[in-house]
Amino acid sequence: MTLKVAVQMDPIERVKIAGDSTFALLLEAQARGHEISYYTPDRLAMLDGEVFAKVQPLSVRDKAGDHFTLGEEKRVKVSSFDVVLLRQDPPFDLNYVTTTHLLERVHPKTLVVNDPASVRNAPEKMLVNDFHDLMPPTLITRDLAEIKEFRKKHGDVVMKPLYGKGGEAVFRVAERDLNFGSLYDLFATTFREAWVIQRFLPEVKDGDKRIILVDGEFAGVVNRVPAEDDLRSNMVRGGAAKETELTAREREICKRIGPELKKRGLLFTGIDVIGGLLTEINVTSPTGIRAIKNLGGPDVAKIIWDVIEHKRKTRA
Repeated sequence: MTLKVAVQMDPIERVKIAGDSTFALLLEAQARGHEISYYTPDRLAMLDGEVFAKVQPLSVRDKAGDHFTLGEEKRVKVSSFDVVLLRQDPPFDLNYVTTTHLLERVHPKTLVVNDPASVRNAPEKMLVNDFHDLMPPTLITRDLAEIKEFRKKHGDVVMKPLYGKGGEAVFRVAERDLNFGSLYDLFATTFREAWVIQRFLPEVKDGDKRIILVDGEFAGVVNRVPAEDDLRSNMVRGGAAKETELTAREREICKRIGPELKKRGLLFTGIDVIGGLLTEINVTSPTGIRAIKNLGGPDVAKIIWDVIEHKRKTRA
């Protein structure tokens, strides 16, 4: 089965291929003989209700510094593709939201992974609150009095932007931290939206598990251990990838949330679990599949493409 695949992503020349999940998906698509086209979000357009993109044929190779070749650009209807991979990284801003509105016009006739309407309606730090009983105590606000009351009840907390990414601007605030007032002012000035305040989980020193679900089913897991001098376990922030297995509690979390993810068309998701508590459900551009494979785990890219091909075959 040969598919016409378009990937909407950030500039490919900037990709660090060693740990990039989008690149792993492209390698697997190419190995299966699919025809790949590439474009960045700024090359989308809608004319009289029809969505177009200026795309370039793409071939990839697993060689750092020489990992891609692009062909001649052409303007095509996005609906002419069988599959669109929505893989641009956050920030989840109005530009991101706009692309989901455009791609929603071609989905599901063209299968967009993940479903653009569900991506728009389920940003990582909001969707997770549908399962608040699986989470640490969590407050979403920019109201100072609410934050003070939350800190009074829970002690040490983590503050982070509601629409942040990759561990950016994530702070631990101690119970009697003299920097809290200045940090509040900084957040209030920098972010127009509310932000997230969660009870600090000391278990993060042992790792933050990234668990991949494909079409609602567990597909792989990696433990991300923060550096000694950092709170954040994100691998782009120096976190170390470690082999791990699911606990019974983590399997229960997957069982609980998997059906809802599948129902929403969120085919490729990455959930974060610290000390048996769910902290995020990543749906915009999840990562971790290369690390899982490198540590001897399953090849999640193969699993994802198996599901995509099955969905296209059953819709043909």
